[in-house]
Amino acid sequence: MFGRLTIEALPLYSAIAAGGAAVTVGGALLVAIVLTWLKAWKYLWTDWLTSTDHKRIGIMYIVLALIMLLRGFVDAIMMRAQQAMALNAGGYLPPEHFDQIFSSHGTIMIFFMAMPFMTGLINVIVPLQIGTRDVAFPWLNAVSLWLSAAGAGLVMVSLVIGKFSTAGWTGYPPYSGIEYNPGVGVDYWIWAILISGVGSTMSGINFIVTILKRRAPGMTLMRMTPFVWTALCASVLMAFAFPAITVACGLLALDRLAGMHFFTNAHGGNMMNYANLFWIWGHPEVYILILPAFGIFSEVVATFSRKRLFGYESLVYATAAIAILSFTVWLHHFFTMGSSANVNAFFGVTTMIIAVPTGVKVFNWLLTMYRGRIDFHPSMMWSIGFIITFVIGGMTGVLLALPPADFLMHNTTFLVAHFHNMIIPGVLFGYLAGYMYWFPKAFGFAFDRKWGLRSFWCWLIGFYLAFMPLYILGLKGMPRRMETYNDPSWQPYLMVAAFGAFVVMCGIGCMVMQLYVSIRDRKLTVDRTGDPFNGRTLEWSTSSPPPAYNFAVIPTVADREPFLEMKEKGTAYARPAAYEAIRMPSNTPIGVILGAFAFVLGFAIVWHIWWLVIVSALIMFAAVIVRSSDDDSEFTLSAAEVKRIEDERFRLMGTGR
Repeated sequence: MFGRLTIEALPLYSAIAAGGAAVTVGGALLVAIVLTWLKAWKYLWTDWLTSTDHKRIGIMYIVLALIMLLRGFVDAIMMRAQQAMALNAGGYLPPEHFDQIFSSHGTIMIFFMAMPFMTGLINVIVPLQIGTRDVAFPWLNAVSLWLSAAGAGLVMVSLVIGKFSTAGWTGYPPYSGIEYNPGVGVDYWIWAILISGVGSTMSGINFIVTILKRRAPGMTLMRMTPFVWTALCASVLMAFAFPAITVACGLLALDRLAGMHFFTNAHGGNMMNYANLFWIWGHPEVYILILPAFGIFSEVVATFSRKRLFGYESLVYATAAIAILSFTVWLHHFFTMGSSANVNAFFGVTTMIIAVPTGVKVFNWLLTMYRGRIDFHPSMMWSIGFIITFVIGGMTGVLLALPPADFLMHNTTFLVAHFHNMIIPGVLFGYLAGYMYWFPKAFGFAFDRKWGLRSFWCWLIGFYLAFMPLYILGLKGMPRRMETYNDPSWQPYLMVAAFGAFVVMCGIGCMVMQLYVSIRDRKLTVDRTGDPFNGRTLEWSTSSPPPAYNFAVIPTVADREPFLEMKEKGTAYARPAAYEAIRMPSNTPIGVILGAFAFVLGFAIVWHIWWLVIVSALIMFAAVIVRSSDDDSEFTLSAAEVKRIEDERFRLMGTGR
């Protein structure tokens, strides 16, 4: 009845694993107890979990990302601590557990931290910046959120029931094949990615349609903000790249479940096909994550330099060039796997070429800051720290683009340092800059600057301490993913790297304190204007937080910086002659239901509980039919109610009569 699920699935094989499971279960129970004590379940359900408002969906994405950031960082600090004391078979982690940790760390940080963080920021801001009231498909947006949460839930539950994959975050066969990895870990990995990947594909399609079809009157493509441009290019990449990993994981699942041989060389398959499919998704994925961060840096630098963005057109063209070129470089991830010299040379050249438009962007930001009146807000500090650190990572990337050099450094800690040099400053610094920049817009009160700056300095210093030693170790020949080693000259560098991870942990602690202090002091920092930074784009023209309908009257755009242009003309806060009724999407529980049973479906397949697979699939099918048959999926907000909300906004701003 319960397939492979037995009492042995509990994490009793290790005190550390049992402790991790206890923390996970205890954390979930604590949240449930607090919500019960606050009597917040009804509010949470009606106002948040069933919402189709793009802003609330975006905020829930970001909450998911921050939770998974904490979970993924625990893995990181455990790895660094293990390697710092691993000389001559030392340390505290057995090999299999260490393999689970580095597999879950990469999976969580890419799929369940970075992707939800990016999708959340796009959800909150892009509809506001293009002057529309919601995304093109609000219900699909909610489904995407809950499918992502279902995938994250499968990763989290692997801590408590069973084990996670030991095949790395890339899941390469034969390590991920049933012969070498017969447990449930790889199945957890496959179904977490399959379920969340469907959500990401739908998000990409939703954002493409929203940006192309829902822009305000007058907002031509070349009047879109840099963040909207990068969101559009990233969404196109999502729509084209995510099907590749969906196919790869689906075929791998068939190999494991149905005895097929897509990736088993001995039976007519080809495991290199998996590597190609994975990296056809995997390298565009790097730019799916980095491009929106580039857009955030562009917004932040212009706002806090008090200048127009330098070279807007070149930045747009560079963004499009990166998006196109990102599909021409995937093979550099396996230069050492037997391709011909001509193939390696082609992909080496394209890898170096993609650095050119990225360099163009760096000069755009530097020249925007040149002679600007810079406000060193935490978001600006994240941007400056990114520029300096990212250039270092870019130079090491060009080095790895040379196949002869890559043959020496592939699969060493040099590669680990380079990848993190791209992802942490290039992605996470950008998302944290956006998180601190747009926080007042989302919640209506200021983010504490002091704790934000402390967080930045801890992250920046910790990053250099944690990863610069890995560059040196890579040049000395240390392979990555080593649970133990016997070269004493490596240990001092690994101890510095572990200390750097501890400093980063202090930065995360400062982020928690920043959020706590900001919420504690929120009544003292309420933003009545909706424009705390003298903003230049449309999101700052609404109240903070924006009303459910975003704009009482859809604005007409006549400039690349429309809100700044409105302020210069004196029309930014002009009242309309009349208000109209607004059609809004209704809340629905169907998204939550689909997400919940997608989680149950994935869990049941992992443990071979086939009757539960059938039941879950039928419930999901029925939920889609119910939603498709619902002709009352919207409601009308009357003109009188819109007028009341807007009158209250103007009264609070001090301009009402």
